[in-house]
Amino acid sequence: MATTETAERRRMAASYGETRLARGDETKNALKTTEFFAMVGVIAAILIAAWVSDSLDDVRAWTLVAAVAIGYMVSRGLAKSGSKYVGGEDPLNRN
Repeated sequence: MATTETAERRRMAASYGETRLARGDETKNALKTTEFFAMVGVIAAILIAAWVSDSLDDVRAWTLVAAVAIGYMVSRGLAKSGSKYVGGEDPLNRN
């Protein structure tokens, strides 16, 4: 009984950061997010609209595509900013 209570107290005393690291990354892989598929859909819609429309020229279409891509990169950066990398290999290849 005392062993069970001690283990329970240790578990309850663990900080939030320690329990969060034990579970792994808190964000999904980029290809598993709805943000990625929304970006691909919007880029496809912009390029199709530029192809069939006379009022949307190619320079403006590619500018819009670049803006959507930048927005996606910023959103992924914000999503990943709070998570810590817990993989096996070093992401920066430092020795």
